[in-house]
Amino acid sequence: MKPNEISLNSLLIDNDHFLLNDEEIGDNHVATSIETPMREDAFDLSDSEKIAIIESHFREIMLTLGLDLTDDSLRGTPKRVAKMYIQEIFNGLNPANEPKIALFDNKYGYNEMLIEKNISFYSNCEHHFVPIVGKTHIAYISSGQVIGLSKLNRIVQYFAKRPQVQERLTMQIAKFLQKVLKTDHVAVFIDAKHLCVSSRGVKDDATSTITSYYGGKFQEENTKREFLQSIQG
Repeated sequence: MKPNEISLNSLLIDNDHFLLNDEEIGDNHVATSIETPMREDAFDLSDSEKIAIIESHFREIMLTLGLDLTDDSLRGTPKRVAKMYIQEIFNGLNPANEPKIALFDNKYGYNEMLIEKNISFYSNCEHHFVPIVGKTHIAYISSGQVIGLSKLNRIVQYFAKRPQVQERLTMQIAKFLQKVLKTDHVAVFIDAKHLCVSSRGVKDDATSTITSYYGGKFQEENTKREFLQSIQG
């Protein structure tokens, strides 16, 4: 094991020091850091090479499940899934796909919060690889520059398109915005449904999960209240 590397198999959970195995840790929604866990050689292979490897492995999964891959409906599924993983639902893993951000001077002198709410996103739980579906609400107070509204959507999509836990997704969006906008005054609020809860396990379709981040002035009670009232109105 490398220095500072965390062994999830030996992670101590709760005050009773229960040792949990990998499956139990996943169900208990553990995340190891704000950064998405990636290997150093994550981008040594080209996208086409990754698609070929995933296609081969997914074909084996389908065969193991007993599916007949000579059927017209199933024959192309391994390739379709592989392309979907690399080109669509997990393309946020590749830094090359980070949205290009253009900032503009705040010539209007607008110094109140700007809010974009109800940004739809689809992500995937990193514990079971099933969907997370939700809405993101974002606010910031300009420090002198503003960002195009559509870029807020693209930032959410970029970080959502990778295996995720909601807490990490919230923090990644907030920290990225603070970096590009050069301001601490950022708020992010996410309300999402996790299919790892609603379609398996406890199978509770009525619940949703809320996470939030408040930076700078949004930590002040009045500013936070104005933001929350605006997104709930």
